[in-house]
Amino acid sequence: MDQANILIIGGGVIGCAIARAVSERWQDVFLVEQFPKLGMATSTRNSGVNHSGIYYPKGSLKARLCVEGNRLTYEFCEKHKVPFRHCGKLVVAADGHEQPELLALKKRGEDNGVEGLELVDQAEIRKREPHIRGVAALHVPSSGIVSAEELVHAYARVATNQGANMVTHAKVVSLEPSGGAIRVGLKIGDEEDAQEEKIDARCVINAAGLYADEVAAMLGNHSWKIYPVRGEYCEVRGPRSSLINNLVYPLPHSDGLSLGVHFTKTLWGTFLLGPTATYVEGKDNYEKNRLPVSAFAQSAKTLLPEVKESDLQLGYAGLRPKLVPPSHQGGIVDFVITRDPNVPQAIHLVGMESPGLTAAPAVANYIAQMLQDVLA
Repeated sequence: MDQANILIIGGGVIGCAIARAVSERWQDVFLVEQFPKLGMATSTRNSGVNHSGIYYPKGSLKARLCVEGNRLTYEFCEKHKVPFRHCGKLVVAADGHEQPELLALKKRGEDNGVEGLELVDQAEIRKREPHIRGVAALHVPSSGIVSAEELVHAYARVATNQGANMVTHAKVVSLEPSGGAIRVGLKIGDEEDAQEEKIDARCVINAAGLYADEVAAMLGNHSWKIYPVRGEYCEVRGPRSSLINNLVYPLPHSDGLSLGVHFTKTLWGTFLLGPTATYVEGKDNYEKNRLPVSAFAQSAKTLLPEVKESDLQLGYAGLRPKLVPPSHQGGIVDFVITRDPNVPQAIHLVGMESPGLTAAPAVANYIAQMLQDVLA
């Protein structure tokens, strides 16, 4: 491995989707991932929801790429036998005070081109989700569930079949502009016996997720800082998992930190409650000071009064690459997808949190368009 046309840093869902898209058009595509397997971090530690695009400001990358990605994700899953369920979801107003927010959410979704949005009353909520308590809800028919892990591997499999080289256990340790290329320093293999290699790439795509700020800094670009935010889940198994049929969300938090602790009926028949949203120290801090099950039960009872603490067991946790510190009081912060101003052969994708799973195929097409200028 001494020369590449395109080198993608990061083997999560977005990196793998990019590898699939660009290997359709260009040869000598390499993807390097520091972990032993693809998609081990943010990409597979989430709710697995194929989002509709109702939450994001009109004209934002999140809005545009989510709405397009929703459709493309279903099409890809259908074609490549990735398990999914196109089930729709309810965003529920717990009381009358929340109804104006529900109307505003419907309008935002319509402004973004989300089709089929419908306000439903208490009787319709009961019909769809008999155990959910609320005064009104927004029915979002385009939402659904996908197997995040199998989606990552399907993108990677298609990319490989198209000639892309997917290399795990490969950590980027240096990036250095070299003529019209970028020289990439890699450590390949386990830490103890890692081999150092250099590869010259005509273009580097930084899709490193939680580490995208550190990769950018290797090129002298200190524009961004990633703040890891942990999302934790509880799971309900067995007969009590029938309390939820599909997807049920509260109204999103006004601070843009979270879409709220919601209910997700999984493809394997249980239901998840989560994720929470807590800033943590460390980009591998999945388990330190986990929330107690009682905190989840208390949160859940607003919409699902019948749930009991004894129904819940602690599930997995994930980390989101937030671009704003805990003191941030604004709304939703957009994706960053940009060429490096000083090293134009590099493209950075930073803050690729939710709806990154949904948006991945649309992001990949967006990057493919950018590459036409980079590789011209």
